[in-house]
Amino acid sequence: MQQHGRYLDLTTDYGFKHVFGMELHKDILISFLNELFKGKKVITDLVYNKNEHVGDTLKLGSVIFDLTCTTDDGSQFIIEVQRSEQDKFKERTIYYASKLISDQAPKGKRHEWGYVITEVYVIAIMDNFHFSDTKDYLHDICLCNRQTGEIFYDRLGFIYIELPNFNKTSEQLTSVLEKWLFVLKNMVKLNKLPNFLDDPIFQKLFQIAEYSNLSKREKAMYDVSLKRKWDEYSLLTSATNRGIRQGLQQGLQQGLQQGLQQGRLETLKENAQNMLALGLDLEIISKSVGLSIDEIKKLCN
Repeated sequence: MQQHGRYLDLTTDYGFKHVFGMELHKDILISFLNELFKGKKVITDLVYNKNEHVGDTLKLGSVIFDLTCTTDDGSQFIIEVQRSEQDKFKERTIYYASKLISDQAPKGKRHEWGYVITEVYVIAIMDNFHFSDTKDYLHDICLCNRQTGEIFYDRLGFIYIELPNFNKTSEQLTSVLEKWLFVLKNMVKLNKLPNFLDDPIFQKLFQIAEYSNLSKREKAMYDVSLKRKWDEYSLLTSATNRGIRQGLQQGLQQGLQQGLQQGRLETLKENAQNMLALGLDLEIISKSVGLSIDEIKKLCN
C-alpha cells in the first residue's frame, strides 16, 4: 500500500499534467506562465494542441504538450512544456523548437508562405537533474550576438527551470514566481494551503491537486506515475552511489600503485647512494639499480 501526502507530487508525470495539462482549468497554467514571462508576454488565452509528443523512451514518458497562446495584443505564439530528464537535454529542446517552427511551413506552398514564423518558446521544468554548473534556478535563453550580447532574434526562446537549485523557504520568497516554484517543489510535503498562498489561483490549484478528490481511476494512474518516479530516483541514486564507490576504488588503486612506484624509486635511489659511497663506477651502478647515469649524477649533487 503506497503512502500518499494530502496533495499530488507535481514533479510526477501525472501530477504535473493533471494540474497544468487540462484545458478545464487552463487559468492555472496561464497564471504560472505570465509570472514566468515577467511582463514580456501577457497571455490571455491558450489552446492545448492535439499534437502531444509521446516520449521516445520509457524514462521520458508522455510529459510534453504544445500550447498556442494568445496575448493581450491579439498575437499568438507556441509554447512547448517539458518535465523530464533526458539524455542530450539541450539538443532535444532545440530539436523540439525547430520542429515547431518547421511544422508551420505549408507543404508544397513554402514560397507563398513567406516564412511568416509564429513565435516559439520551449519551457522545461527539471527535477532531480541539472541544466548547468551554476546555482541559478531560472535560465532565460535566446539567440544573441556573441560579441555584443545584442539579441539577434527575439521570437525563439528557451526557459529552463532548475528545481534542484531552488531551495528557498517560505519566509525567503520575494515574488509570485517564487511562490509557484515553491509549490512545484514542495506541494507534496504540505498538509494544508499555507497562508502566504491564500490567493484564488492557488486555492484552486490545491483543490485540484488534492489526492482524495481524484476518482478511483485517476488515483490508480497517479500511483503508477508516483511509483515510476520513485523507481527512477532509486536507479539514479544507485547509479550515483556505484559511481562514487567505483571512483573511490579506482582512486585507492591508483594511490597504491603510485605509492609502490614511489617506494621502489626511493629504494633504488638509496641503493645507488650507498654504491656511490663505496666509490663504484657510475655505469656499474646504473646497470645494478636500473637508474640512468644522469639520475645517478643528480644523486651525487
